[in-house]
Amino acid sequence: MYFELFSQMKKQLGQLDKWLETATAYADSKKIESGVFGSLRLAPDQFPFARQVQITCDTAKLGAARLSGKEAPAQADTEVTLPELRARVQSVLKYLDGFAAKDFENTATRSITQPRWEGKTMTGADYMLEHVVPNFYFHLTTVYALLRHNGVAVGKRDFLGTLTQKAPAT
Repeated sequence: MYFELFSQMKKQLGQLDKWLETATAYADSKKIESGVFGSLRLAPDQFPFARQVQITCDTAKLGAARLSGKEAPAQADTEVTLPELRARVQSVLKYLDGFAAKDFENTATRSITQPRWEGKTMTGADYMLEHVVPNFYFHLTTVYALLRHNGVAVGKRDFLGTLTQKAPAT
């Protein structure tokens, strides 16, 4: 289950990369500086666009690392422009490519913590289902909404990506 969930996150990060490519073309066509997108927000108290992309990436990267016991690469969170954000997404995709199903064996009972939890822990199963999955989609959807709200032509099919549909059996 864990490997499959991270495989889906990889798919969605691939879609995010495509959105950022579309946003770059949009910015170029409208003569908007690529860095303008980095500070976009839907609400004044919300993280800006760049941070939303970074957190989406970090949620997948750190979730896989914590659940597998592997080390995650550190990233400086300095990306502002659309090309810099695309590079961030692509680096996380490359990192996630290094995982196999066997990396997540015995994950459900692993004890997970992080500094902001002030010593509290979660099981791997609870961490994945209660934190990683919803946090990933929260920030991913916020990125999508910010792009849509600001005129970038992305739609539901761009969000979903290619589906594994099969023709009916004859």
